[in-house]
Amino acid sequence: TITVIKTVKDGPSFLKGILPGDRILMADNDTLYGKDFPSEVIVEKLKGKEGTTVNLKVFRKAENKTYNIEVKRGVVPLKSVESFFMLTKDIGYIKVNRFAESTYKEFKSSLDNLQKRGAKKLVLDLRDNPGGYLGMAEEMADEFLEDGKLILFTKNKKGKINKSFATDEGSFEDKPIYVLINERSASASEIVAGALQDNDIGTIVGRRSFGKGLVQREMALGDGSAVRLTVSRYYTPTGRSIQKTYANGTKDYYQRFTDRFHSGEMVSVDSIKVADSLKFVTPKGKVVYGGGGIIPDVFVPIGSNEEEAVESMDNLGFLSFFVFEHLDEDRDRYSNYSQEEYVNDFKVDDILFEKFVEYSVNRNLRMNFYDHEQSIKRFLKASIAEQLFNTNIHAKIKADEDPMLQKVLELDSNVVQQEESRLNKANN
Repeated sequence: TITVIKTVKDGPSFLKGILPGDRILMADNDTLYGKDFPSEVIVEKLKGKEGTTVNLKVFRKAENKTYNIEVKRGVVPLKSVESFFMLTKDIGYIKVNRFAESTYKEFKSSLDNLQKRGAKKLVLDLRDNPGGYLGMAEEMADEFLEDGKLILFTKNKKGKINKSFATDEGSFEDKPIYVLINERSASASEIVAGALQDNDIGTIVGRRSFGKGLVQREMALGDGSAVRLTVSRYYTPTGRSIQKTYANGTKDYYQRFTDRFHSGEMVSVDSIKVADSLKFVTPKGKVVYGGGGIIPDVFVPIGSNEEEAVESMDNLGFLSFFVFEHLDEDRDRYSNYSQEEYVNDFKVDDILFEKFVEYSVNRNLRMNFYDHEQSIKRFLKASIAEQLFNTNIHAKIKADEDPMLQKVLELDSNVVQQEESRLNKANN
């Protein structure tokens, strides 16, 4: 049976009162349940033109009742800003998972919200962000760069150069910013990180990014498909291309990414291979390199295989399926928690942890669960919070064990201590 895990806030189903746990049995008299029911049929019956209606028969397990609900179809947005919250009393956090048409608008709204709540510093999380629209990256970088600063330039096959400069519109100029990147941060994510790094703005934290510095134009074909044609390369302000070479073909191109895991560069910054011929210098004298991704200012190694496995259980939805089944059986257990009470007071008990271990083992997942008990419990708490409340609470709970965020707090604490020491010496 199609089961609602969560409705999109202010979306068509949300506004009609459909709740997590509801089962959708029928749509306009068409049955939508049964073993191995094709997903494409489900999509065909539920989706439709904006403004049209669909009559749903919904079973609500918690009340043991069936309802007939008419839903008016509307646009369901795909959010680019996955989460945002105050990491400390003066550090805001924004996680951006793609660069789409609405990305800058979502980002600016989140940034404004955090500034009103006291954010004087920012963590911009671009980990696992594969990129997207170039223009959105330019607008985001403009928020942090002074008027006239070069964001990037592009060069096509004929050598024609187009430069993009910051304007005076930025609302977070001259403020501390930390940008988080990893080996899956690509394209537009690398534009933002490179623009800030080359202009000596903020601190790039994490691991070397993917290395995709191509500008592509999408061309629609007559049958509804499209082809993306590479029209130019982009370069960071110092003139470096971060595009990995693909001179030896696609297989070699992706093998270079895999080689990073075997070379040791994921655990040691000293293992990152760079070429002196691709060395560039920022205005303040910092050495940066081209030729394959953005190398961070501060390196944070990847976790062990099992630590990464726990993270993957969350990122790939394994925890979400378990948590949904748990909530479906006992949602009332959480009905009296406010968001604040849940974050501060709720603890995943041993019974729920053991149920998760059993659930995992029954699905052929093998690892040393008890060596990572506290971490798994935290991820379970975060996953429950996401389904009960929102992604912001989910991210906030995970932050306490996030190595990159803990590194940011360490770096910021050092800066604060150095500033206090400087002021004390000046006063004495």
